[in-house]
Amino acid sequence: MFNPSVSAGAFTELDQFIFESWGYFVIPNVLSKEEIKECVDASIRLHEAASTVGWGQIGRGYESEYALEKLMDHPAVLPKIRGLLGDRFIMQSGWNTMQPAKGCMGGWHQDGSSAFDFNKLAYPIPLIQLRASFLLTDQEEPGMGNMELIPGSHRSLVPLPDLIRTGKLDTPISHVICAPAGSVLVFHNAVWHRSYEHNWDYDRYTMHYIYSPPWVKPSDRFSNDVGFMQKTTPVRRALMGDFSRPDAPFGANYTPPPFEDN
Repeated sequence: MFNPSVSAGAFTELDQFIFESWGYFVIPNVLSKEEIKECVDASIRLHEAASTVGWGQIGRGYESEYALEKLMDHPAVLPKIRGLLGDRFIMQSGWNTMQPAKGCMGGWHQDGSSAFDFNKLAYPIPLIQLRASFLLTDQEEPGMGNMELIPGSHRSLVPLPDLIRTGKLDTPISHVICAPAGSVLVFHNAVWHRSYEHNWDYDRYTMHYIYSPPWVKPSDRFSNDVGFMQKTTPVRRALMGDFSRPDAPFGANYTPPPFEDN
């Protein structure tokens, strides 16, 4: 099935054009089979520990599962995040989701905050949460717990009609992402999307990392785990929001994360 696919690594002008036009792109085959298995095993442990029943979402799994922690600054994906957000951003949250076997269709929505709806900020809705979704189980055909999106809807000046949204109905312009396990979907918070039905007899796992401007509060934690911050890398500590503010909060002298090319 047709996807707005881009190559791993460096952010290109074509990547930017695709993202601005569609609101998302797909990076195929980012993870190896061994890495996929490690991440699925880690996901199963998280949800078993949480006794997940039905659809489930668990934050902070990267603190205890190294296979998931490594995805936070994956070299195939991080240059895309930097290309879209610049060098001053944080990892706002990391969520591991499980859609159970024979799972139902989700509801249409945009990402944001229930505390303050992003559509109050401006039209079109600005990029506040940039999501990188690592597909950990195969989604190569519709009905495998895929993500379904409406291309270009992040630029729409009108909302999705309530009849479609509340009724969980189809639209003639939606796009079901079909990609193998190990691929990554990167998308804008304002793109209308939903989880597609999952008709197979195994649970579907996805690891989502959400990146935001440094002034956005984390949504999967009230504070960073001290033990995790001590053992992780300097770049990941910076992505978790551990940076100095020498003159004023978020002032001009805020040091970007220590990326290798900085």
